[in-house]
Amino acid sequence: MQKITIAIDGFSSTGKSTVAKQLAKHLGYIYVDTGAMYRAVTLFTMRNGFITKEDFNVNALVEKLGEITINFKFNPDLGFAEVYLNGENIEREIRTLEVSSYVSKVAAIPEVRYQLVKQQQQMGKDKGVVMDGRDIGTVVFPYAELKLFMIASAEKRATRRFDELIGRGDDVSYQDVLRNVQERDYIDSNREDSPLRKADDAIEINNSDLSLEEQFKKVLHLVETTFEGLE
Repeated sequence: MQKITIAIDGFSSTGKSTVAKQLAKHLGYIYVDTGAMYRAVTLFTMRNGFITKEDFNVNALVEKLGEITINFKFNPDLGFAEVYLNGENIEREIRTLEVSSYVSKVAAIPEVRYQLVKQQQQMGKDKGVVMDGRDIGTVVFPYAELKLFMIASAEKRATRRFDELIGRGDDVSYQDVLRNVQERDYIDSNREDSPLRKADDAIEINNSDLSLEEQFKKVLHLVETTFEGLE
């Protein structure tokens, strides 16, 4: 069967990664979590003191971009690939609310986007890839055979994210999580370089009231329809 590229974009905490992982496993495709790549750069930025609540030394980060190496390594016990920063497994560290509070600012830097988009395009050059993020269907793979755009209400997304963080043992409040979701929506949608937007040929999916199983079945049907259109 001919391989395709599946681009999944959308707002934070809309379940992009969840459905992307499901699809990749079902199809035997490569899954690339581009959000994790931006989170890795954000963690590097934080560790080096380039960003705080009061200040962001963009020039210092840009000068150090050449020192950042990001890799994904499959963990058979977990069933998905974890992200590594310069050889260190940072999967857990990049999922904190603190990293979430800075990642949209870091991702808005053109030099950061340029470096990561090049890597992402290289990862998907042979097709057979499911990639999720903010600009996959508009910038990274504008000619992807299937483009999806995930949406859900801010309140629903905040609840999902809050439950996830609490389940991990993090000490967070729902209001802080909701505020973070809303702030990220604004920054992602209003940045100058590759803002979050729905590609003209993307299919919008509102999963505010869909279960994970319902969402997967709906998306899988769209994949199968795409395959049929290529025959």
